[in-house]
Amino acid sequence: MTIVHNFFNSSKRNLGILAIFFILMTLGSCSSNEEIPDERLIEKELYDQAQTRLKNGSFSTAIMSLEALESRFPFGRYAEQAQAELIYAYYMNSQFEASQSAAERFINLHPRHSHTGYAFYMKGLAAFTDDSGLFSRYFQSDLAKREVVMAQTSFDELSDFISRYPSSKYVPHAKQRMIYLRNLLAEHEIYVADFYMKRGAYLAAIGRAKYVIEHLPNTPQTPYALSILVEAYEILEYEELRKTSLDILKANFPDFNLADNESVKERSWTNILTLGLIGKDDVERPTIESP
Repeated sequence: MTIVHNFFNSSKRNLGILAIFFILMTLGSCSSNEEIPDERLIEKELYDQAQTRLKNGSFSTAIMSLEALESRFPFGRYAEQAQAELIYAYYMNSQFEASQSAAERFINLHPRHSHTGYAFYMKGLAAFTDDSGLFSRYFQSDLAKREVVMAQTSFDELSDFISRYPSSKYVPHAKQRMIYLRNLLAEHEIYVADFYMKRGAYLAAIGRAKYVIEHLPNTPQTPYALSILVEAYEILEYEELRKTSLDILKANFPDFNLADNESVKERSWTNILTLGLIGKDDVERPTIESP
């Protein structure tokens, strides 16, 4: 009897322990199941918050939301969209280096993504901007060497984008920016050429003017480049070259007055600032994709 009694007591204890274990497992499972929708809700709230802030133009706070979203949910439903939105948000917040870095990162991580073309496009835009030193640059009537390199880099990267994605909806804007950059680079060359002319370095001035004609054709600066050639060749008594340059100038720009060549030196900075200047208002956000 004692053995039977002990057996039943032991069995009751075991059943009690099993019951408690089962209850704990059930509670743990319920708790785990409850955390999943909570995490998804947080992810959705962060994304919606970022979208609202972007729509309202609150780019600094939108960046905070997007960075938090990407950091907390790196493989979540909105991760890739957040990465693309960050490129745009950084750019609109004048954090151009961060925008470039974000674009390069996106290209490396998602070489075949539908937003990769957008990343190439924004990388080109962010390579050169007008936010820093615009007025001081033109009060000095010249571009700094670093800015010339940046403008050329931006032009080259936008050209690369167009060759990769010729059907992209961002191509028209990229082409507009390239026209502006070409004009800006040509304007710089004309200023340098004029600088050399004032100091009697006529061969150097000729080199700069020829660069505009040969490498930056069809810009508003082309007739000024030709007029500099005419003037320099006349001073150097290169009559044949002077005549050839003058004939080309008259044939292609019949309304251009050589006396107006002074305007290269004396054009107001307000006219220069409107030379195809493009701001940030026409830069588009990446297309929103459903997760």
